[in-house]
Order: sequence, then structure tokens, then C-alpha cells
Amino acid sequence: MERKVVVAGWGQVTQPKELNKTALDPMGLMTRAARKAADLMTSATVLTHLDGIMVVRTLSRHYASPAKQLAQTLGAAPKFTHVSGIGGNSPQTLINIAAGMIARNQLDSILIAGAEAYVQRQTNTKKVESALFRGIPKDYPGDDFIGSTLLENQHGIEHPLQGFPLFETALWAASGMDLQAYLMKIGTMWSSFSQTAKTHPYAWSKTMKTAEQIITPGPTNRPVAFPYTKFMNSFVTVDQGAAVILMSEETAKKYAPKNQQPVYFLGGGYAEDRQRFMVQKSDFTSSPPLKAAVEKALARSGMPLESLDCFDLYSCFPCAVSIAKKMIGITDDDPRPLTLTGGLGFFGGPGNNYSLHGVATLAQKICTGEKSNGLVTALGWFMHKHAAGIYGSEPLTGEFKDYDVRDKKDSLAGNPPVKIKHQVNGPGTIETYTVIYSMDQKPSYAVLYGKTRDNFRFIARTKDHPDIFKLLITKSQVGQPVALKFDVTQNINIAELV
Repeated sequence: MERKVVVAGWGQVTQPKELNKTALDPMGLMTRAARKAADLMTSATVLTHLDGIMVVRTLSRHYASPAKQLAQTLGAAPKFTHVSGIGGNSPQTLINIAAGMIARNQLDSILIAGAEAYVQRQTNTKKVESALFRGIPKDYPGDDFIGSTLLENQHGIEHPLQGFPLFETALWAASGMDLQAYLMKIGTMWSSFSQTAKTHPYAWSKTMKTAEQIITPGPTNRPVAFPYTKFMNSFVTVDQGAAVILMSEETAKKYAPKNQQPVYFLGGGYAEDRQRFMVQKSDFTSSPPLKAAVEKALARSGMPLESLDCFDLYSCFPCAVSIAKKMIGITDDDPRPLTLTGGLGFFGGPGNNYSLHGVATLAQKICTGEKSNGLVTALGWFMHKHAAGIYGSEPLTGEFKDYDVRDKKDSLAGNPPVKIKHQVNGPGTIETYTVIYSMDQKPSYAVLYGKTRDNFRFIARTKDHPDIFKLLITKSQVGQPVALKFDVTQNINIAELV
């Protein structure tokens, strides 16, 4: 007989930018979050009796064996330790795995923890455009460190802040709206996220922003990559940590305070896109693996979509939320909240670990009776890896079985990668694009993704001319023809708008 799985404890910590004491490193933040999770239970010995510790890989600092180091710090001697790979899907993926292990009676109590410390407190530190992976060593063995191909890098697409705008431009074109109306639509959604962050006790930014403030470039809101300003980007330079403790229902009862509403993990799902990289994607407005992961979680939990109270959709950029809504079937007039924290742009985007904050926040709301259930989604890289989890106040009526094991063995969803041509000459059609800005708020270069006449994917840069940039950022050029030529001297394709 399989056992029910309970989220028995949860904790969050945010270390403010201004401190009058020595700042904690990510390990210190994880430790504090874990102790906060244990504080919700009746005995402090819960941490020393853990069977398993799983750590979300830290990107801002390198630790050789973070799960074992955390165990030592907490005075625990777990039978099982594990560290995730790279990707924002990691916290929910770990929870799915941990729940499976508990349900199968392999372990009884598992701590999942993660934290980042990105705030540079030394005044002489050089500012860089993207410090996201500064803690990953050069000899890191996993290929999940790679989010883009060499062809994409050659044309100037490498980091999330450069890649995700490509989805947004395609969504804008598909909407049929003029640019200002479309920006107001996503700006209004983002404004509501900032309102949620304003009231969250652990949010990094508690300043509510209007849609106009979010979409309008200015001295404090520079354009980053069209159509995104700074306020539409994930806010990574934060110091935040979170932890949850999963237990079997029987063990959780021993530690639970009297009359406290239990929080059950009801089901999860995981899926990866066969079209791993942006250049391989056949559609920039959808995500088959996101749809697959959520459908798995719904089916396994026995919860229909309409019965859910709320969502915490992974929200690194507006396009991630828009595509999630489309894939899950959440309409624009659905009154249910899309975020419980305020999202990565306002609550904070601590490396791989954001969704653990989403889970901790949902658990708190279920425990206090504010919500009876909810769905958390998490994604890694450019819509590549997706995990989903459903939590509720009532236990699962079915069984967990070995879903997490099955998902690991058979995770792929969607169509095979599209055919790519690296060097192109001749006619083509634009499918999506972005204009990358320099720190002085001027357009630096534009990158187009499209198809050749014989149906191969190409990537190309335009000529760096103000008139071309102006055309791209005022009227949608998706579907427009281009003349392509491979430039041997720069080793890139150049597209001339026809």
C-alpha cells in the first residue's frame, strides 16, 4: 500500500540589500530556510532525523557537495543526498522525485532546499550583463549548462534576457494587435504581479508598478531586448532561500501541531521538449512539454483544472506566463491568481530556485485555509524542461505509483527538431526576432529567426542601421520576406529586409 505524501514544513528567507552584519552565503540561507521549515513542527529534532536531503544546484556560488554540507550544518545523517542539475524546473522536479520515494516507502522524510546570494556587496566589483552562472565551475560535467547552440551564440543569442524576447515577438505577431495595445496587455498582467509582490513578506521588491511604468523605457527602466524593458525581465540579483520538508502522512502527524490543516502533495509531472534549443523550435508561441507536464500532474492528482483555486506559473518573463496560460487552458478572464509570490520580476528570481518559493507560499496558503489547492509550474532554459505539481488540503485518493521514475525514462514531448541551415543565401521569411540594446539604451544589433524557401531554419543578423531597428520595433515584421547572405568575414548570416 502506497503512502500519502505531506508537505510538513516550509520556510523562506530574503536577505536585504542593506545589511549591518555579515551577509549569509547560499549555504547559510538554505540552513536558515530549513530551520524555519522545522519551526512549523513540534520538535526541533526533525532536521537531525531526516532520511534524505536534496539541494537545488546553486548558480551564484560553487559547493563541491552541497547536500552533504547542508546535512553536516544541520546535524543530520541522511541515507540519501542529491543535487539537482541546472534549470528553473529543478525544485518541482526534486519534489516529484522525493514524493515518489516517500510513497514507495524508500524514505520517510526529505528536505528540499535551495538558495542564491547574487547581491554584490563589494563596491569595486565589475558590473556584468549576466552573472547568472557565475558559480558554475569551468569543469562542470553536465550539458544542462548549455542553453543555446553555437550558431545562436555566433549571432548574439545566449542568455535568457536575449532569448525569451523571441517568444514575445512571436506572441505579439500572433495576437494581431498593434504594439502599444499588446504591450499594455502584458504590462497590465505584469503590474498585477507587482501588486502581489507588494504584500508578500519575502518579496525582493515591494514597489507596485503600473503597466505604463513597466512598458515605458526610461532612466531606471532601460530597454534590454525588444520588446522587453528591464522591468519585464527576471530579477536575478537577489539573496533568497527556501526549503520544504516532505514526509509520509504517518510521520507528519507525529510532528504536526494540533488542529493544523495538513498540506498534501497530490501529483506531479515532468517533460522535456524534443526541440531543446530555440533554433530547433517549430512554434514560438506554444510549448508541448509544458502542456504534457501539467496534464500529467492533473491526471495523477485526480484534480480537473476547473477545481483548482490558484496557480503559481513560472514567470521569468511575460511570454512564459502567456504560453503557460495557452497550454494549460487558462483564459484571459479567469479570476484565479496566476502568481502567489509576484513572480521572478518582482518577488525575485533566485537562479534555479524560484519555484521552491512558489511551493512554500502555496503550502502556507493551504495550511491557513486561504486556498484549498493549487498548481505550481516550473521551467528550465528556453521553455525546454518543465515540471508541475499540485498541492491540496485533501489527500490523494489514488496512488503515486512510479510516475517520477517513468517521467525520467520517458520525458520527451513535442515534434522532432526542425531542420537547420547554418549558412544561408537567398530568400527567407521572418518567424520571430529581437533587437538587443546596449547599456546606453541604444539598439546594438537585431537577430532574426526564420525559414528559407526550402523550409530550413535560419538565424541572421540585420545590418546595424537605425532605420532597420526603428522598423523592427514599431511594426511587426513576422511573416515578412528577407534576402539572406552568409558573411564569411563575420561568420554570420546577414538579412536584408525586402
